[in-house]
Amino acid sequence: MTIDVAAVSKAALVEYARIPIAFEVTAVLDIAADHRGEGVQLFERPVPTPYVKDYDALSHTPTQWPSRFDTSQWRLMIARIDGVCVGGAAVACDTPGLDMLEGRSDLAVLWDIRVLPANRRQGIGAALFGAVEAWAFAKRCRQLKVETQNVNVAACRFYARRGCVLRAVHHGVYPECPNEVQLLWWKDLAHEATAG
Repeated sequence: MTIDVAAVSKAALVEYARIPIAFEVTAVLDIAADHRGEGVQLFERPVPTPYVKDYDALSHTPTQWPSRFDTSQWRLMIARIDGVCVGGAAVACDTPGLDMLEGRSDLAVLWDIRVLPANRRQGIGAALFGAVEAWAFAKRCRQLKVETQNVNVAACRFYARRGCVLRAVHHGVYPECPNEVQLLWWKDLAHEATAG
């Protein structure tokens, strides 16, 4: 199976938005201070009643991004297998007013990543993440930042496997989901340039 990842124009947002981002929550991550005083530890805990979490149903869908943000410095990528769209990623940098970027020009944010449910765990997310890293590095970004929540256990594991480090934990960020905890992951890109 060959996964082709390519940058596409914003006109592809309609196709991109057809890829579901929903997932089943069967467990959450509880956060505790590391016993050595170095950061935090994550402990997986099953939920009593599994449920489906759909970010598109809770916030603005991909087709609405251009009306909310200046997406001129964003990159949209689509992953295809045999010409069929199976996943996508959106990465932002140098976007005034996008709080996640902290006003920095050397920081990129993985704004969104999604894979068709039938194609998950086949390396598509890894291929998209690699393309996002390469694009951010080419834009001279030193770091890549990713937001997720403690209810998205699979995403947290995915980001950790990609070399991301959990650097911030925020409670009470989501009024519509008061029991969820914001987790901010970071990946340094600058050191990779000297390794090659």
